[in-house]
Formats: sequence, C-alpha cells, structure tokens
Amino acid sequence: NGAICIQPCSPSFHGEKSFVCEERKWQMFADACANLDVQSLFQHSTCLVIVVASFSFCSLIFSNLFSSLQRISEPDFSCIIPEILSSPAIPGNIADIVELLKKISLLLTEDVNRGKMQSYIRIANHILNSSIVSNWAFVRDRNAGSILLDSVNLFAGKLLLRNGSESIQEPFISTKGYSMHKNTSGKRFDFSMEFNNTGNITGHVVIPEEELLKLPKTSKAVSIAFPTLGAIIETSGLDPGFVNGMVLSVSLPEELRHILLTFEKVNKLENVKAQCVGWHSTERRWDSRACAMKSDNISSVVCICRHHHRTFKSFSILMSPTMLRNAALDYITRVGLGLSIFSLVLCLIIEAVVWHHVTKTEITYMRHFCLVNIATSLLIADVLFILAAIVHHTALNYQLCVAATFFLHFFYLALFFWMFTLGLLILYGLLFVFFKITRSVFIAAAFSIGYGCPLVISILTVAITEPKNGYLRSGACWLNWYETKALLAFVVPALSIIVVNVVVVVVVVVKTGRSTVGEGCKSQDLRNMIRISKNVALLTPLLGLTWGFGLATIVESRSLAFHITFALLNAFQGFFILLFGTLLDRKTREALRMNCLSSKQKCSLAKVTSPPLNSLIYQLSH
Repeated sequence: NGAICIQPCSPSFHGEKSFVCEERKWQMFADACANLDVQSLFQHSTCLVIVVASFSFCSLIFSNLFSSLQRISEPDFSCIIPEILSSPAIPGNIADIVELLKKISLLLTEDVNRGKMQSYIRIANHILNSSIVSNWAFVRDRNAGSILLDSVNLFAGKLLLRNGSESIQEPFISTKGYSMHKNTSGKRFDFSMEFNNTGNITGHVVIPEEELLKLPKTSKAVSIAFPTLGAIIETSGLDPGFVNGMVLSVSLPEELRHILLTFEKVNKLENVKAQCVGWHSTERRWDSRACAMKSDNISSVVCICRHHHRTFKSFSILMSPTMLRNAALDYITRVGLGLSIFSLVLCLIIEAVVWHHVTKTEITYMRHFCLVNIATSLLIADVLFILAAIVHHTALNYQLCVAATFFLHFFYLALFFWMFTLGLLILYGLLFVFFKITRSVFIAAAFSIGYGCPLVISILTVAITEPKNGYLRSGACWLNWYETKALLAFVVPALSIIVVNVVVVVVVVVKTGRSTVGEGCKSQDLRNMIRISKNVALLTPLLGLTWGFGLATIVESRSLAFHITFALLNAFQGFFILLFGTLLDRKTREALRMNCLSSKQKCSLAKVTSPPLNSLIYQLSH
C-alpha cells in the first residue's frame, strides 16, 4: 500500500501516468499524457509570439512581444482555437490549456476587446464542458481549477466595454459587463446556463443602489458565470460539502464591497442545509466568512457577500449531506431553548428564595451550590447560542463571531465541569462518609474545576488555532472541525465527563439499590425498581448524560430520528434541571411552602391541589 508506479504514455502522446497501490490494486491518481503541442500553437505570424516549454511551462517571452501586439493583424489570437478545440480534453491537455490561459492573462495587461475575450472564453469553455469534468480529477496539479478561476477573473477584469455594456456567452462560461455611476439604479447580471444534459441552472448578481452611491466616477462591473467549475474545484479533502450551484465571479471597483447573489440549486435536496461561501484566492479554499445567507428555500439561495479585489471575487453555495435541515428540528430547538431559558431563570429565582432554608448542612449547601452554577452556566450558554446565530446570519463581522464562539465554548465547558463537580460530590457523599470537607475548601476546589479548567482550555484553543484562521468552522459561529480539529477542545472534555458521570450513576444505583432486611421478594423488587428509576431520572439531566446521545448523531449523521432525540433531550435540559433539581426536591418544596405561608400568599409551586399529581410528586421526591 502506498507504492507509486509511473508508466509512459502511448506513442502518440507525451508525458506519463502515475499510479498508487491501494488495497492491492493500482489506482491512477495523475495523468500527464497530452497530444497538444503548445509550443507549435503560435507559429503563425498573425498570432501572439509566446513560446511555452511543453513540460515545465516556463515562458520564454521575446523582447519585442509588446511591440508585436501593436502590429499583429489578428489581435484576438483566434488562429490557435481550431487546434485547441480539436484536441481531446484529457487531463494532460487540460493542464496545458490551463497554463496557456494563465500566461495569456498575465501577458495581456490592457486592451482586452470583445474579440480577445471571445477567443479566451472559447478556449476555457473547451475544458469546462460538463462531459469531461471527471477528467479534472487526474490533472497533476490539484490547484488547476483554482488557477483557471483566477486567470479568467484577471483577464475578464481588463475587458473593454463598448457602448457601456458587453455580453459574451459560451455553453459553460459566460461574461457580462456594464458601465455604471453613482446615479445608476441597482445593476443586475442574470445568467441561465447549461449544467448538464438534464437542463439549465440560473444565477443572478445584484449590485445594490446604496453601494453604487459610493462610486466617485463612472466605472465598470464585470461578472463571469461558471456552471461546472464548482464540481471541478476541489473542496477540502475532509469537508463533505459539495458545490451545489454556479460559481459567480465579479470584478468591481474597490469602493464597492457588498453584493447580492441568487443561486439556483443543482440538487434540490429538501432536508439539507445550504451555505453561502466565497472562494479565498490566496488560501484556495471556500470560506463562509465572505458571505451571509439572506434566504434559503428548496430551489434557490440568496446570499449577501463581501467583495474584495485580492481575496474574495468568486462565490457559490455549498451543500453537505451531513447537515440536516428539518422543520421539526428547528421548531424543537426554538421552543426548547425558549422553555429552557425560562426554566433556568425560574430555577435561579427559586434557589434564591429558599437558599437559607436548604443550605443549613454542609452537604446540602454543596449540592445547591453546584446546582446554581450548573443552571447559571447553561442559561448563559443558551443565550449565547442564540446571539451566535444572530451574529452569523445578520452580520459579516468576523471578530464578533470569534468572541461569541469563545464565550460559548467557555460556558458550555463550564456547564460540563460543574456537572463533573456535582458527580464528584455525589461520590464523596456515598463513598467517604466519615471524611469531612470544609465549605471554604469545597468552594475553592469547585471554582477551580468549574471555571478554571474551562478558561484554560478556551484560551489555549483560540490562541493555537486563531492565528492560522482555523478557530471558526464554515457556516456557523462555532469551533472548527475539518481543518484544525478545534472542536476536540470541547468534545474530548465533554465526553470524558459524561463517561465519569455514567460511572457515578452506576455507583449510585448499586449503593441505593440494596434491599432492606426483612422485605419480601416482591416488595424488594418493586422498591428497588422505583428507587433505581428515580435516581437515574434525577441524575441524567443534572450530570449531562443526555449529551451522550450526540455520539449517535456522529455515527449516523443522516438519521433524522437521532437528531430529533438529541435536540429534544438537550434543548429542554434547562426544564429538566428545574423539574428534577428543584421542583421535585422535597426540602426545596417545603422551604417554598414555609416561605409562602410566612408571607400569607398562595404558591402554586409548593401547593399542589390535585391528589393524583401530589401523590406522584411525593413518590418521586421520596
């Protein structure tokens, strides 16, 4: 495995093929065989004089090149087109043509008229045909698609507009340009192009009127549409997302920053989320920081994107089959978070009211101290979760997203470490009956674990990954996974604490499940079952065991049932903490009743009028 084999091409081709051994089979990974003789393309006296070495592509430019540009009778270099179009679009030829287009875009620095642009995109169209997209997988240079995109953008940006507009279209690449000034109403570029044999897809670029007001003088805007280039440009090897629409490029004056783009989806998948992205020219990857989503439906996506002449000039949409979009999930999340926040606020109010009544002993003080910090951490994390979503969807502020992610990471970690502290407290109460710990020592240790550990992990995570732009993930204000694995700084501590707390629950079940001497078999089994069920029900939300269902969403990421279960259990965690940590606690209810009686007010939380419900709560709380 991993062995490399290189074979020469057939006699009519030059170059070589490369194979790698995978699972005892040779798999081709690069094909440099070509029959297009780039060096002979410019032997005509009427064409540009460019000599390109057939393998290394080092350009040897004659000293009189630019003076020749003034003398040639066919300035659109169309004389090379017949030979290029007659050559097969095999990987080796594709690499040659990409390099040729790159050289032309670098050499022609001005006076790109309609004839030159038309010849240029005819050459590009030959290697963008939907029928040969699969051949790009074997081009030796894995960045060939990105090089082609940058070359076309550079060349099209020099296009001269006659009569204020220009439109040049081929089946798989289209260029449009307009003159504009600050008094112009919003400009719109509309594209409808062939994607494959099944039909066309559309794309629209709109320059808002408020952006045009920034123009100091008459300027031009050029837009290029590529219906197949998205499938050619490789996304990150670990990123499961795929381009699901046109790639739309724009060349704008530096004063214009924001544009509105509409993409028709190629695969109209109902339960999969879309993501607006921009192509980062220097890093050669899709970057969600360039865009924000305005709307998303089953057939199209509207994006607001930030144009930058050096980094972000091309935009598209990504779709990931592992990113489920479902109305039920969205509804559960919204309702669950709302109820969770309300429940946690109510929980903290109740704890404040009954604090002096329920913290008279050391062990009850420690328990309620942990409960208050668990509720506080989860409450702040839930609020930050909503704010992070608002920041991502309505603003293109990267620093705000980083700040939201940092605090979200910190408080979710704090939640888990306080649940870990509660688990240790339970073990202390069960296993170390005769070992006493003072209140001051407990508070110092609890704060060190509950807030100290999360703070250290959060700071280290942002310090290590942010300098490499690997802190945030694409599509959300949350930790990166595919590039830097920053998410492990949350997953590893959380899963480790869940495992420890599962052990705690097992110890509790074993310790409290023992029968009392003299009980009959039936009575013993019934009491044990009730006691064990009560303990598991009470401890599961308080110790964060519901988060363990997140493993199921990783193993079966496309299973809607697992995602709904996980969303139900965790969106409503605040409600479960209120119910099992406060309302069903006997001492808390007695303290509420005493407080209500002393103030001569009715309290629905302490006084349950329904006999069946009162009996149920009594059984659970005892």
